[in-house]
Amino acid sequence: MKVGLIFGTRPEAIKMAPVYHTLRKYGIDAKIIATAQHREMLDQVLELFEIIPDYDLNVMTHRQTLSELTGNLINKMDYVFKNEKFDYILVQGDTTSTFIGALISFYYKIPVGHVEAGLRTDNIYNPFPEEMNRRLTGVISSLHFPPTQKSKENLLKEGICEEKIYITGNTVIDALLWVIERNKNKIDNILEKYQLNKKKYILMTMHRRENWGEPMSNVMNAIKEFLLKNEDIYLVFPVHLNPAVRDVVFPILKGVENAILIDPVEYLEFTALMSGSYFIMTDSGGIQEEAPALGKPTLVLRETTERPEAISAGTAKLIGTDKEKVLEYMNKLIFDESFYLNMSKAKNPFGDGRASMRIAKILLNEKIDEFK
Repeated sequence: MKVGLIFGTRPEAIKMAPVYHTLRKYGIDAKIIATAQHREMLDQVLELFEIIPDYDLNVMTHRQTLSELTGNLINKMDYVFKNEKFDYILVQGDTTSTFIGALISFYYKIPVGHVEAGLRTDNIYNPFPEEMNRRLTGVISSLHFPPTQKSKENLLKEGICEEKIYITGNTVIDALLWVIERNKNKIDNILEKYQLNKKKYILMTMHRRENWGEPMSNVMNAIKEFLLKNEDIYLVFPVHLNPAVRDVVFPILKGVENAILIDPVEYLEFTALMSGSYFIMTDSGGIQEEAPALGKPTLVLRETTERPEAISAGTAKLIGTDKEKVLEYMNKLIFDESFYLNMSKAKNPFGDGRASMRIAKILLNEKIDEFK
């Protein structure tokens, strides 16, 4: 059996890496098609997980539009599919690489398995374009691997046949555990490198398109006010390379002594920063899944989330980007011990580290115990 795995961004690569290694362990001929939608950050993950792509499409260009990216992906993927015969294609999540990978597979009549299927906000413009990407991928896919019961229910509501849906848990937990198990000493050294061993710090990420401009500015101003009032609390913020992010973050936070602004870090370093943090603030999707595995409360800087399980389980709070609300929840997590403990002790609803094994067995028509 030959299976192609298509991905192009760092989060996709992290979540597909354990799938790739597990497929090979089960004797499946797994081929990596890396679109390199995010070049530099993707390469870091490939090195960490010891993966060399079979095809590197290198579609990233400076400030390309979604339409330009889509056209590049179609042309370059078409070349691959003309030269390889796949039994299955696996795509992950909700990027443009995901949707176009599924679309080209359909053109070549190759069945698609959708890893992390069924996430929904029910607003096609938030997040944009991810919500529509994952919906359209779901229409094309033959096998659906939702991480949770809630995401399975979303697929059933859309008319997906239940026999084609398998709850696997999220492969990001597999990846996280893989990295921590193999790099315990390196993680300690990374915290020493940033002089964070004895500091109480908040880890921050923020980059999503819908937060560009005023929403991001509101959050940065809230953080600045909090840090100036709490000089013993630090913020560690790997700032995305996109000018739309950096042009907001640096003018507001540069010069605040307890704001540690750094360039994006490799996944191993980010795992170390997560493990040492007190809590996390983010608009990222994947971090909402990883943080509970490490017992880290998460403040989600978005108006909607396709991961309501985190909210229901109590591991995350959906707080948006209003300045006063951001300040309110930062203060709660720092100064209200019971509030903090309730979030940090909540059970991770996203996985048990066996999602990749379940996917491999499904492709081989073997029975599995679904994640619950």
